[in-house]
Amino acid sequence: MNSIAILFPGALILCFLLTVLAARYVIPKLISKKMGQPILEIGPRWHKSKEGTPTMGGIIFIFAILVTTAAALVLLALLEEIPDFGALMPFLATLGLAMANGLIGMIDDHAKLLKRQNQGLKAYQKFLLQLIAAALYLVAMHMAGMLDTALIIPYFGIEWELGVFYYIIALLLITGVVNSVNLTDGIDGLASSVTMVIGVFLAVLAFLGGNSPLGLLAALIIGGTLGFLVYNFYPARVFMGDTGSLFLGGLVVGAAFMLGSPLIVLVMGIVYIIETASVMLQVGYFKLTHGKRIFKMTPIHHHFEMCGWSEIKIVAVASVVTAAACVLAYLGL
Repeated sequence: MNSIAILFPGALILCFLLTVLAARYVIPKLISKKMGQPILEIGPRWHKSKEGTPTMGGIIFIFAILVTTAAALVLLALLEEIPDFGALMPFLATLGLAMANGLIGMIDDHAKLLKRQNQGLKAYQKFLLQLIAAALYLVAMHMAGMLDTALIIPYFGIEWELGVFYYIIALLLITGVVNSVNLTDGIDGLASSVTMVIGVFLAVLAFLGGNSPLGLLAALIIGGTLGFLVYNFYPARVFMGDTGSLFLGGLVVGAAFMLGSPLIVLVMGIVYIIETASVMLQVGYFKLTHGKRIFKMTPIHHHFEMCGWSEIKIVAVASVVTAAACVLAYLGL
């Protein structure tokens, strides 16, 4: 497939425009239906001013991504650039993983709104659904011939044969990353900006390798997140909710599997991982010391807020850290 030079800019621009235009229609609808975000009492006190900002905004870029994907597939068919279905199977499977997680997030967001609190599905319910989505994704990737049971260890050139344990690790990796993106979505523009930087990195890899499916995925990530940032950057007029963050998590971790090096997501997605690690460290330390804390608040972006950093500064630093991590990730491929 050698149509990346045509496919990538066209898909990016179309996805961006559709996201921006759809937001102008969807945001007023969310407001009219009182789809406002409840704010936890234990969160930063200044976040209470955000209460009522419409959530579930992830449906905006999900819509744009699906329409753009359909248009791109039609274009590829017209250009006779699809030699067989198997060539696109990894991309379609990754999009399916994202859609499944986006649906789980939508159910969770809806439950929160019904209860008028920031707790939707029970943790075990959410995790079980995510495991099912991840398992179906792995089945699809295996059928596409994109998986074996050898885990590539970045930087060391080692392939570690794990047998059936590979799939256990893969399930945990997928659900872990998806939930890490969800945790990162805590201040205006953070998850969108970090994910957009990763999208740019994926685009570079796609052009270097002449990989059109990866290029299309990168274009969708960049176009969708950039368009959403028009309304999600501080001060946000809409939140993506679990609908959007879980969807983006599926795209990012799926991209790592498309690259054939799943563990590389731990490097390029280092900000997501730090966010999750901060929560785990805080909870563990709190229990061990009977009430002491490492951070002022977690996830760690709230710690920096409590230290006096503005939301814009936190987003800027996280984006720069992600860009540096992507350079490091390139060296590990």
